[in-house]
Amino acid sequence: MEKWRYVTAGESHGPGLVGIVEGVPAGIPLTREVIDEDLARRQKGYGRGGRMSIERDRVEVWGGVRHGRTLGSPVALTVTNRDFDNWRESMSPDAGTPDRVVTRPRPGHADLVGGIKYGHRDLRNVLERASARETTMRVALGAVARAFLRSLGIEVYGHVVSIGPVHAAAADYTLEEIRQAEDSPVRVVDGTVAQAMMRAIDEAKEAGDTLGGTFEVVAFGLPVGLGSYVSWHRRLEARLGAALLSIPAMKAVEVGTGFDQSEHQGSSVHDAIWWERDQGFSRRTNRAGGLEGGISTGMPLKVRVGMKPLSTLTSPLGSFDIESKEPFLATVERSDVTAVPAAVVIGEAMVMHVLADAMLEKFGGDSVAEIHQRLDAWTRYVQEF
Repeated sequence: MEKWRYVTAGESHGPGLVGIVEGVPAGIPLTREVIDEDLARRQKGYGRGGRMSIERDRVEVWGGVRHGRTLGSPVALTVTNRDFDNWRESMSPDAGTPDRVVTRPRPGHADLVGGIKYGHRDLRNVLERASARETTMRVALGAVARAFLRSLGIEVYGHVVSIGPVHAAAADYTLEEIRQAEDSPVRVVDGTVAQAMMRAIDEAKEAGDTLGGTFEVVAFGLPVGLGSYVSWHRRLEARLGAALLSIPAMKAVEVGTGFDQSEHQGSSVHDAIWWERDQGFSRRTNRAGGLEGGISTGMPLKVRVGMKPLSTLTSPLGSFDIESKEPFLATVERSDVTAVPAAVVIGEAMVMHVLADAMLEKFGGDSVAEIHQRLDAWTRYVQEF
């Protein structure tokens, strides 16, 4: 059973979003401001759509925190949807006949397959929950995981690698360099490509099209020994892959140099092992991305995620009405040209959920102080191995 468990609820245009995470140790410093910071980061980025001018996400803490410290009980959060004021009748939970019924599925979305699976003739019942709006609460709960990991000396941040055809230079960036990407409109460390990325976004917008891209999430300060090779579901890269691919529009995940490794010989792919008397075992390179055999190596954990172009196009593709069976051009819902910079923050949240669970699996403990003791003992053991 997972040690760190969370669940979200709520629809895109409903009253709001709800999230509960359990397994949170006691004693973690946590305030609403810390959570709101990540929520604000999620709403940034060149190429975002109209909803970002409506919503100013703020969290409310309903349980699990007192006077800025977690209690060891489940943490419960809510985020209000301001746009609900315009959808009160359409999204009311009370008995009645809905308006704004959707019978025209959009290519690339969950509309059609979701309607078939759950028997919905009004496809709004699908698109409201399948919307990326749900990731708002994943980020809010991810900020709880961030506070936990940070209390143990672990930092997790990401940056954009590419948008459409424009790629940043590959590099092993430091934590400080990655955090500086927050100053970029496209959240890219390599400032020389920022303008080219924004031009590509502008061109796609003018064409009524959308752009995907790739981003990288890096975790610094991880100990050796998270995850396991003994069973498939305990391998850390498998858990990371599942978590990251659960984000809407994500289509690919690689660890370290990933796909590129398939084109080279092993001698240029693997990381040689190094040993020093005062530091123990280490590696001088990190092509493995901080994972070997499903277990963390102590090097920075690096995962890259590929995001498809967003499905909603202002120059829509063809589809068929599920009732009349007549062809039409797909319905245009409010959307972004690209959301790759925002997806970085969602990717961080999913990585942090996985790492919080892995830390609890390895070190246990009901309080941060107890986990610290076990982590310190483990660190000494690794250095002396």
